[in-house]
Amino acid sequence: MIINAENRVIGRLASEIARKAKEGEEIKVINSEKVVISGEEKQVMKDYKQKYERGTRHRGPYFPKRPDKILKRTIKGMLPTNKPEGREAISNVKTYLSIPIEMEKEEITEAENVKKGDELKNRNYVKLGDVSKHIGWTPRGEE
Repeated sequence: MIINAENRVIGRLASEIARKAKEGEEIKVINSEKVVISGEEKQVMKDYKQKYERGTRHRGPYFPKRPDKILKRTIKGMLPTNKPEGREAISNVKTYLSIPIEMEKEEITEAENVKKGDELKNRNYVKLGDVSKHIGWTPRGEE
């Protein structure tokens, strides 16, 4: 199953994907840089910057910079990865930036029961790609 994550709220999307992964489905998530995080922009940026700076690559909790890796880590946090079924479930999940060439012709489904960012008209939200850029990620071609 291929899920388009564009304009989807990160927590709701991650819990839906975790539920399907527990059931044994193989899930590929595209457009992970376009996922939205609800909240005031300043506070969201501050929180994610603090999460990133908390640990290092060598010691402490490592927090990724890339949007697809942040989304996968969020999904992993909703699975019991200390048990074999949780580790198997997270291995069934693949996240991608934009749409890979080999998946362009495949059928893409929308996540069920997950609010779109468009429905959050009266709320504040930030794109995951913008948060990643804030903590130090530079997309290819922008170096």
